[in-house]
Amino acid sequence: MNQLLPILVFSVIVAVLLACGSHNQPNSLSTTPIPAPPLKRISQELYGLDLQNLKVEQASLRPNQFLSDVLGEYEVSPGTIHQMAVKSREVFDVRKMRAGNPFTVVKDQSEAVKYFVYEKNPTDYVVFDLRDSVRIYEGQKPVLTREATATGIIETSLYEAIVDAGLDVSLAAKLEDIYAWSVDFFRLQKGDFFKVLYEEAFVDGESLGVSRILGAQFHHAEKDFFAVEFVQDSVPDYFDEAGNSLRKAFLKAPLRYSRISSRFSYRRFHPVLKRYRAHLGVDYAAPRGTPIYAVGDGVVTHATYKKNNGRYVKIQHNTMYATQYLHMSRFAKGMRPGKFVKQGEVIGYVGSTGLATGPHVCFRFWKNGKQINPFTVEAPPSEPIRPENTSRYESARDLMLDRLQQIPDPVMAKEKIIAMDVTQN
Repeated sequence: MNQLLPILVFSVIVAVLLACGSHNQPNSLSTTPIPAPPLKRISQELYGLDLQNLKVEQASLRPNQFLSDVLGEYEVSPGTIHQMAVKSREVFDVRKMRAGNPFTVVKDQSEAVKYFVYEKNPTDYVVFDLRDSVRIYEGQKPVLTREATATGIIETSLYEAIVDAGLDVSLAAKLEDIYAWSVDFFRLQKGDFFKVLYEEAFVDGESLGVSRILGAQFHHAEKDFFAVEFVQDSVPDYFDEAGNSLRKAFLKAPLRYSRISSRFSYRRFHPVLKRYRAHLGVDYAAPRGTPIYAVGDGVVTHATYKKNNGRYVKIQHNTMYATQYLHMSRFAKGMRPGKFVKQGEVIGYVGSTGLATGPHVCFRFWKNGKQINPFTVEAPPSEPIRPENTSRYESARDLMLDRLQQIPDPVMAKEKIIAMDVTQN
């Protein structure tokens, strides 16, 4: 009996299974098939090409791999490769192909290469059409944009606030460009904050970062600085709530992402000479090689070397104002007396030449031939909204300020969270 028990139990289980199966499918057991994962399909249109009945292979250039290396692997004749290299010079120099950039090879059913496509960057590409004679042309992928908002509170710097908020770091550079004439980013205070409405660009579903700022509010030193994008004379620019351009005659500082190591003073203890003397400039400490920018349009009057100043550039902006940049490691290419430079143009690079203890730029400002504190300069704005555009601007401004108002205030949100934590504890 004990030996028959396992056999009886097994028979009962089989009978139950057969009965359950026969309820749904009389001649088989009922099963629930596991679906196969979806296949990754390449679109029938890529780079504007009709890929029906064609084979597509995609890869990226390897280090030290050239056009002849890539196409040689696909048995493209040396003559055809030579034609591609020669004909492409008017469109794109194949010698500028870079390792890591993607390429696509399109073949027919007989494995003959019909197209070769090289991506210069995430949006622009070059098509080599090899079907009859070699034809080469450029194209651009469709770029999609979407609007987004962002806020942040300054603890140490704008850059760190952007990073802490998990935002694209390019947003920091764009905000600095907009507010470079009105907000001193070297003197931000803890608790300053920003709100911004911007567009983010996407190609093939991948973000390219912030493409455009539509409007912003920057709260600094107990004051709100608004920026509204508006097109005047077919040129987009940023204006405040009164219709004044945010672009001033001079930038607030000649560097980005650095710190002030010494301020303007008529009596400062010199770290090298070990005695008190006037320091008629502002020192911005930064790593060697950091770009130095002209704070305004003007003509270079000096690009030379002196014992104490080291390598320096001096720019005459108009009959009233001039600026000077000391201790450069090197000049920007082509920097010489008589050269006209634009605001924001790189004129040299941070160094420690001359009488200096470490890499920095000593920034000096002249007004009517007398050195003054750069922080006291109140430069006039560029052209404001003209009367004929006032009505159109006011409509755009009111809409933007309303949209910025709808973005939650980051300081109030933070205080609310802290209050909730205290209550819960």
